[in-house]
Amino acid sequence: MNTLAVIREHEAVPVPRGRVAGVDEAGRGPLAGPVVAAAVILDENNPVEGLRDSKRLTAARRDRLFDDIREKALAWSVASASVAEIDTINILQATLLAMQRAVDGLQPQAQFVFIDGNRCPALPCPAQAIIKGDDRVTAISAASIIAKVTRDREMLLLDEQYPGYGLAQHKGYPSKVHLAALQSLGITDIHRRSYAPVRKLLERSTDSGVGRD
Repeated sequence: MNTLAVIREHEAVPVPRGRVAGVDEAGRGPLAGPVVAAAVILDENNPVEGLRDSKRLTAARRDRLFDDIREKALAWSVASASVAEIDTINILQATLLAMQRAVDGLQPQAQFVFIDGNRCPALPCPAQAIIKGDDRVTAISAASIIAKVTRDREMLLLDEQYPGYGLAQHKGYPSKVHLAALQSLGITDIHRRSYAPVRKLLERSTDSGVGRD
């Protein structure tokens, strides 16, 4: 299906007709865990107040909006791409795959899709990428909140399964605590081996047998 030109920061956002979904992801940068995408079709007759880029909100505010969006949206869907998929096809393609899965999960289906960023996955309807769309299109803002809260909660569960790495605090990002834990505890099966800090540690530790697979 046709993908339109990327909308830059200085360009106006069009107003397409029909059911318009916003799509965003969470978790491209972390060393551990999946990348999560969400797609949301808002109901113009039942608006959600206070939507904006999830990174600009407190955790408590995100949690409240997470519930509001799921209650009031016309449709919403969450999907992910696994660590194995990230390592196999790279993070960009895994992110696009997660977005594609999220859009496919919408009921009713979207008739037009806005994607945060500068790339669109292959979709069965027209799609347009928007630079900084999570702060410009409310449906993308809603998707960013759903994706962020969903992934954060998944990382809390992984923190229980893999104690000592601080996943509940840094959510898998390469913080000093996380890097130090990788050095002392080794690499687990939730770590992205294609990412440089993990890959380099794996190369150094192969002969010594360090790891927690």
